[in-house]
Amino acid sequence: MTGAPSTTKLVVTYTKSSIGYNERQERTIRALGLHRLGDTVEHDDNPAVRGMIAKVSHLVTVKEQSA
Repeated sequence: MTGAPSTTKLVVTYTKSSIGYNERQERTIRALGLHRLGDTVEHDDNPAVRGMIAKVSHLVTVKEQSA
């Protein structure tokens, strides 16, 4: 990575309930800024956010958006 700011945004939508899954996954959903099913948030594309999304990929949908 060159250190330049990323122009790609990730649009993350909470699509499946975390009830019945590990509590850490629930905390990851909250850390992404999602609270209710259907909530959508926008994050900069970076390795930290990608890692969080990877841990809860079965609970969210992700779209890339060029800024």
